Amino acid sequence: MENITFGFTSELTLDPFFIPPGGKYPIFFLGIAIYLFGVSCNMTLLTLIILKKKLHKPMYFILLSLPLNDLIGITAMLPKVLSDIVTETHKVYYPLCVLQAFLLHMYGGGVLFILAAMSFDRYVAICMPLRYSSVMTQRAVICIISLVWGFDFLLIFSLFSLQTRLPRCKSVIMNVFCDNPSLLKLTCGNTAVNNIIGLFNTAVIQVVSVSIQAYSYVKILITCVVTRKFETKMKAVNTCVAQLVLLIIFEVVATFTILSHRFKNVSADLQKIMGMLIFLIPPILNPIVYGLYTSEIRNTLLAALKNRVSF
Repeated sequence: MENITFGFTSELTLDPFFIPPGGKYPIFFLGIAIYLFGVSCNMTLLTLIILKKKLHKPMYFILLSLPLNDLIGITAMLPKVLSDIVTETHKVYYPLCVLQAFLLHMYGGGVLFILAAMSFDRYVAICMPLRYSSVMTQRAVICIISLVWGFDFLLIFSLFSLQTRLPRCKSVIMNVFCDNPSLLKLTCGNTAVNNIIGLFNTAVIQVVSVSIQAYSYVKILITCVVTRKFETKMKAVNTCVAQLVLLIIFEVVATFTILSHRFKNVSADLQKIMGMLIFLIPPILNPIVYGLYTSEIRNTLLAALKNRVSF
């Protein structure tokens, strides 16, 4: 095959999944409903934390990153997919494709780093309650949030900086959205370094985030077993259960997505749909789960709704 390097502004073609006759607009309106619901839930959580002074605590300042990250994930993926379904163009310029892929990978790493930061905060609050205010200072919270976003950005940036240096000889993305593996398949150069860096970054994200969470929750569990204080145990249940549920949701969806690409008998359309779920299910469920399990957020929201209805 002749090696051709397409220009930076070249147009790429996305490979759509099969839509049965008459199904275009029902799928489109269902997607719009899902998107609006996800955005509304995350915006509600963001607004509550920003406007309600009783939530101006280290725990909730760190939590702010979660709905923000979810908005990035669902917005980077779904509107483009829905637009392509209606217009049937399935075209994207290379810079926009790279931007979409970059944001989606930032979202994936961000979820795990944010949950790790939240688990550390709960570890300090439950295992070292007398030192909480001295450990989780404003400066410490800013440093934690900066590390979460900064470390995630550096890992993903290093991956994509290697991506853009390779010549391209194909112009069809074998997916309904852009991601790093799909972009890598467009290249005609040696991708060994990219694969190694990709695996290394994935390992770092998983190992760092899961290790922090495992350590935090083991320490919290030990504290709950040892202590006789009912208040301490309820604090752990109210917040830690929510965070564990969020982690399980993300990891289960991610695992099913990865497995769908490993079995040859899984259709290409199902693989594409499974790939979309990781950017749909967590952003929709995260604010709901956290709101239900965290009494302070739940009570604040109910009070705000009650005041609005009374008004």
